[in-house]
Amino acid sequence: MKKQITIKDIAKIAGVSHSTVSRSLNDSPMVSAKTKLTIQRIARDLNFEFNAGARSLSTRKTGTVGIVFPEIFDDIGTYFFMNMMLRGIRHSLEKISLDCIITYPRNPYTHQSNIQRIIRMKKIDGLFVIHPWVGREDWDFILQSGIPYVVLHFKPKGVSYGSMNYIFTDHEYGGYLAASHLVSSGCRRMICVTEDTPDLQFIERTAGFKRAMAEHGIELLPNSVIKGECSFDFGYQMIMDHRGILDEIDGIFAEADIMALGMIDALRDLDIKVPEDIRIMGYDDIDFGHFYRPGLSTIHQPREEMVRKGSERLLSMINGGSHDPLLQEVVLPELVVRQSC
Repeated sequence: MKKQITIKDIAKIAGVSHSTVSRSLNDSPMVSAKTKLTIQRIARDLNFEFNAGARSLSTRKTGTVGIVFPEIFDDIGTYFFMNMMLRGIRHSLEKISLDCIITYPRNPYTHQSNIQRIIRMKKIDGLFVIHPWVGREDWDFILQSGIPYVVLHFKPKGVSYGSMNYIFTDHEYGGYLAASHLVSSGCRRMICVTEDTPDLQFIERTAGFKRAMAEHGIELLPNSVIKGECSFDFGYQMIMDHRGILDEIDGIFAEADIMALGMIDALRDLDIKVPEDIRIMGYDDIDFGHFYRPGLSTIHQPREEMVRKGSERLLSMINGGSHDPLLQEVVLPELVVRQSC
């Protein structure tokens, strides 16, 4: 059995006191940057793991951030985009040696609040809220607890977010961008396929589509907005169910990439070529869209920017920057042109 490395061992090698080692591993401002780097390098070389329980007793911090995710994360239709966002958050936290607890707002078995439980049990130092609907009681508990938090992606419903730290995507602009590109590609008879949901991001994407059509002087077709499910199967079946109008349209804006990929598959089975016969625009820029054939033109949500800025703000609050100006930003999505449009 190898001897377990202790703070005393690191102190002896570095030629400093035990307290200096402890402060360095806690990234204390009381120790010079050069000394901290030296001690942290020695700790890494010796595969030393700082005891989280001991650290929490001395700093009252757990080194863990909570992430509240929507239940739709279990649905294959939304899994791909949300997984990419989660991956970005995890990597961002790992770079600063923070762990994460991922949870839904409520336990599906006990129906108790997971949010209140992890805060009450002091399991986390801060919280990312990535959910369209968090109950009023949970929001009140978050605010009363004083725990640092940042809202990402979803605009919360039923509560005012005027005093929240948040980063959202301008989905109305994203829908406008998608429709405008279809128009610039020569489309004049377009439909928009959206999810049948009260989720604001889809409502905003549809509004952007309609605004672009109006600005370009293109009249909306009858029943030009088709509502359904955010899934590959729905995209495929939507095409099959609307075969009668395929000769009348030249462009489709699918408000989620996973739907668009199902549509491309269905059109291929019907011997309708993309983009020669019908051009297709997606939304989200999931990885599959890049590898599909034809490659899917889409709207890229700036998840990297949201995650980076959100992580920086949350870390600042955890480290005492609660009096910093609020982070309230709406970032613009970007057009990604591939072969489908």
